Amino acid sequence: METIFQHAAWRKSSRSNGNGGSNCVEVAFAGPRIGVRDSKNPLGPVLQFTPTDWESFVDGAKHGRFDPAH
Repeated sequence: METIFQHAAWRKSSRSNGNGGSNCVEVAFAGPRIGVRDSKNPLGPVLQFTPTDWESFVDGAKHGRFDPAH
């Protein structure tokens, strides 16, 4: 795992409760980076985003830009 995220507080999406939280991602905010990881593999790789990239992703998700039918 990336050093910057070793002691970060990871949290799951509130939408992960429907499946018991076993098939979701977790997100952590560590300094100038936002990390995303697979909840089933907490010691695995971490995708890192800048705050600007993260805000763009979240905005796209809120507006359905990543929906298969979109």
